[in-house]
Amino acid sequence: MRGTALRSARVRPPGTGRTYAEGVYARRRRAYFWLMGACLLLFVGAWAVVRLFSTPAAVAMCVVAMVIPPVAAVIANRRGPDDRWWDDPSGDPRSDEWWDELDGRGRREDR
Repeated sequence: MRGTALRSARVRPPGTGRTYAEGVYARRRRAYFWLMGACLLLFVGAWAVVRLFSTPAAVAMCVVAMVIPPVAAVIANRRGPDDRWWDDPSGDPRSDEWWDELDGRGRREDR
């Protein structure tokens, strides 16, 4: 039953071939991989090239690279302006009713 409700709750934004969730996750993955790519570039560049000219600059680049992964995780997992929150109605009455029942809430009309 759960799979059926979730499959029917997939809403495709107009003009796109992606479901809502696919678009959100694509945006999050893109941001995360760009930041982690920059981190890797800084780290490898610091010890492959920059250390030959300036050790303090290489250490500084590594410190910056060390800060990027937690920042990337926060940025990739933040809620975007178009993202639904976990308890927002999806537009599918069956799915919303199922989630309300699962959360122990009454029907949405009762609130």
